[in-house]
Amino acid sequence: MATTLDIPEFQYFEISSPVEYVAHVEINRPDKLNSFFQAMWHELRQVFEILSITPSVRAIVFSGAGAKAFTAGLDVQAAAQSGVLAVNAEDPNLDTARAATLIRRHLLEFQDCITAIERCEKPVICVLHGYTYGLGIDMLTCADVRICSDDTRFSVKEVDIGLAADVGTLSRLPKVVGHYSWVKDVCLTARVFGAEEALRVGLVSAVYPGKSKAIEEGINWASLVASKSPVAVQGTKELLNWSRDHSVQDGLRYTGIWNGAALQSRDVPMAMQAGMKKRKPTFEKL
Repeated sequence: MATTLDIPEFQYFEISSPVEYVAHVEINRPDKLNSFFQAMWHELRQVFEILSITPSVRAIVFSGAGAKAFTAGLDVQAAAQSGVLAVNAEDPNLDTARAATLIRRHLLEFQDCITAIERCEKPVICVLHGYTYGLGIDMLTCADVRICSDDTRFSVKEVDIGLAADVGTLSRLPKVVGHYSWVKDVCLTARVFGAEEALRVGLVSAVYPGKSKAIEEGINWASLVASKSPVAVQGTKELLNWSRDHSVQDGLRYTGIWNGAALQSRDVPMAMQAGMKKRKPTFEKL
């Protein structure tokens, strides 16, 4: 049953709550294949920062509006008019060091906006369809779970516009799929690959017949996660992400420190009693 979220409206993202404790975020620029420019990635960060601390949200579905694309990536025409691609290294008033400083600041800001998906305390399932190019790969690698429709076409497109991907793909994609030969193949060639190949290498968990079915399954997954203890779910995401980037020993130690507090939650005995009595537990908001 759909519910109402008490959050602001955004220009480039539609946010709804199809079932209790689940937020559905849609990129909403379908007339431009959901391609991004600077104002959009700033909004993206706002969206995920707000949902991260909204108690009535426990899981997030992230998809693209329209029939053709999750996102075609960067709106290159808009980027050439403002932002990093508009920095003119031949400007006599802008020496190399100053041009580099401007570009670095822009890229770090851009990276931080996209990382907001990964940084979000709530689990995010990315539901992909149609064109999923460039920035689309950057964003989906920030998500916790990825599924797609059978018409999805992926491409790490950046080398085709003369640059190395710089917003997260080269850092995250190898860790997502654990297959360096394949990662270098798709990143160096910018070749387009389909849903079945994405499933085979582990980029997505499942492929569904059409966008509607994929969205339905994404909402079902999010609803299942949202039915669990939010203390347990958010802790699990935090500990998995931490352990991915640290040694096993560091991960074990951090888990011990984290659970030193989290195990004191009322959710633990509540969940155990519900399991013994074969009833569904109800957990407080977090």
